[in-house]
Amino acid sequence: MKFLFSSLLVLGLACTAPVHAQDRPVVVELFTSQGCSSCPPADEILAELAGRDDVIALALHVDYWDYIGWKDQFGDPDHATRQRAYAVAGGRKSIYTPEMIINGITDIVGAKPMAVAQAIVDHKNDPALVDLTLTRSGDSLQINAETLPGAKGPFTVNLLQYIPAQKIHIKRGENAGHAFSYHNIAKDWSILGDWAANAPLILTTPIDGGLPAVVIIQQSGAGPIVAAARVK
Repeated sequence: MKFLFSSLLVLGLACTAPVHAQDRPVVVELFTSQGCSSCPPADEILAELAGRDDVIALALHVDYWDYIGWKDQFGDPDHATRQRAYAVAGGRKSIYTPEMIINGITDIVGAKPMAVAQAIVDHKNDPALVDLTLTRSGDSLQINAETLPGAKGPFTVNLLQYIPAQKIHIKRGENAGHAFSYHNIAKDWSILGDWAANAPLILTTPIDGGLPAVVIIQQSGAGPIVAAARVK
């Protein structure tokens, strides 16, 4: 992960169209790979979730299946690092694809639409601990957050952007000869830093103006996600 706290400007901008996280969308992270023959059904589930406003669905492509014969062009070793951190936090001894992590807590193995749907419903009842607001102005993103009663830091502040959809023709490896459409493909995942939560968070950071951006605030140490918001 890239750490960007040193490059952030702690100041206000004349921005428009703030996005609030009061509706508390549920974050679904799918760890997947183009080289994994078991992943397409999970990719299809994520594609359906990508169209929902109450869910932030993200495909984190890993690179540890590239050796089979097909290099996943979306694969990023940082995604596997995040997956390993979740495994350690959850007491799991290994990582695999496809795996979904819901709100940083619930681990779902493989493609299980009913289990995913139930986990999303369950996590809609997670307590509101942080009020998060994003405001985009061109290539700049302002992040404002305040704790709510019951919140206890420190929290990790994550920033990423994603490619909404892209179709890939796979020529080698386990999925050779197939073409798949991938959705909400995570890229440029950065850890902005740790927030002690003893004062409001006010940050401004550059982003790619052509892609949606997501901010995720979660308990430090790959803990529960307490707030998330996106701007398109």
